Amino acid sequence: MEIFIVVIAFVFGFGVKQVGLPPLVGFLLAGFVLNYLDVEATETLYQLSDVGIILLLFSIGLKVQLKRLFQPQIWGTASVHMLLSVLFFGAVVFSLSAIGVRYFSDLSLIASLTIALALSFSSTVFAVKILEERGEMSSRHGHLSIGILIIQDFFAVIFITMSKGELPSPLALGLFGLIFLRKPLLAILERSGHGELLVLLSCILPLAGAGLFDYVGLKPDLGALLLGMLLAGHPKTDELVKAMFGFKDLFLVCFFLTVGMADLPQFQMVITATFLLLFIPIKVGLFFYLLTRFSLRARTSLLTSLNLANYSEFGLIVGAIGVKEGWIGNEWLIILAVALSLSMICASPAATFATTIYSRWNGFWCRFETEKRLSEDEVIDVGDAKIVVFGMGRIGAAAFEHLQGQYGKQVAGVDSDVECVEYHRQCGRNVIVGDAADYDFWQRGVAGGKELELVLLTMSHPANLEAAKRIKTFTGPLTVAATARYEDEVEALKKKGVELVFNLYDEAGSGFSEHVCKIYSEKTAVTTVY
Repeated sequence: MEIFIVVIAFVFGFGVKQVGLPPLVGFLLAGFVLNYLDVEATETLYQLSDVGIILLLFSIGLKVQLKRLFQPQIWGTASVHMLLSVLFFGAVVFSLSAIGVRYFSDLSLIASLTIALALSFSSTVFAVKILEERGEMSSRHGHLSIGILIIQDFFAVIFITMSKGELPSPLALGLFGLIFLRKPLLAILERSGHGELLVLLSCILPLAGAGLFDYVGLKPDLGALLLGMLLAGHPKTDELVKAMFGFKDLFLVCFFLTVGMADLPQFQMVITATFLLLFIPIKVGLFFYLLTRFSLRARTSLLTSLNLANYSEFGLIVGAIGVKEGWIGNEWLIILAVALSLSMICASPAATFATTIYSRWNGFWCRFETEKRLSEDEVIDVGDAKIVVFGMGRIGAAAFEHLQGQYGKQVAGVDSDVECVEYHRQCGRNVIVGDAADYDFWQRGVAGGKELELVLLTMSHPANLEAAKRIKTFTGPLTVAATARYEDEVEALKKKGVELVFNLYDEAGSGFSEHVCKIYSEKTAVTTVY
């Protein structure tokens, strides 16, 4: 049976990818089809789903720094948004109860607020998958989205703890001692090499963190997240994330399948769940308004908001608690599950085409900007640079060094990762925070870059493609070069107008041999002279 489920998941995931949508939409649809065929999710599928979420939260924790969570634009937006959402959604649900709408009738105030709380969360799994597929995990709006979601997760833990009517085990106080395990764990990480031991460690650590928190009466997912945050900042953690990448994605397929394979709803339940989708534009609008009030640009605010334009798996947990406590009927758990699935299907295209939505109605979104904006969220300004390297990872940094040796101050680097930019600045490089797909740079801020002659794109393939699309709006003479790893990526970039595409795998051998031949020739020449 599991093989049949996997095949159906692949077929639908493959199908939606061909029309430009993320495969996760296909996995949700596959769950609905399997549900319709009376195929029940097995215990194994649920267990793998849980493991996928634990691995996901651990990988998020590895990339999170605590100081970011204390930024007002993150904790302030998350807190105010949740408060206003619960009050407004609760008022609407309670009003529908008063007029006797089916499934809403006879809902108490507590029941209404429980449903409102369930609808106020956004999905961490969905947001991270979308950001990973677009190569935007380290972007400004990516960090904001993840930060807000983590704050929401903490609120969920508080609610779950309070709803139990009992405090966690006294042993939970011992968790503060985990901070003393950072150095020993990092030492083990460093000595695990690069092969199968690292892969095993990438599974053991999150599962151990989850198991420990579950043992002391706290949410297992939170344990995986916090253990990841404990190890964050070490150079080896990037390799650890890559080691678990395949496992995490495979297990998350099970999560999306189980969401779609929830109890088969009645037609009226589907109508009610569809009605709940009307709350999502309100969620997005409120996120957008609050983020712009914290002096963020309209583009950053919109992209962050669209990443959060869905309902969350935490809503199902809240709903399950409501059913257990007798606040709401069991039918609401089915309605919330359907609403969650539909919200992800609807939000996926919106998040995927977020930059297009911003550029098409740029004038409207910018009306909400404040006069003064955060310094780290200004439009890119490359000054008098004529050559710009977008993406200052290992390849981008090497290209930057080579170009700087020839052209000096005419070269600038741009990266969306604040920590990466700070590192390069400390090394004396002219690098600034920015996003190659920033519409405002290529349109409003292009006055600072009219002398651009050469742009190098050394980011992930999705980010390179999006940047190439934006660069088309540049009216001056400009040569664009990009890196790729596969032949289909080369063709895709060329279709977007990129003139020079460097296939890293194909060119690695020739670059290596050229380097060796150069050294060998020099050595031979010295020997001959001697």
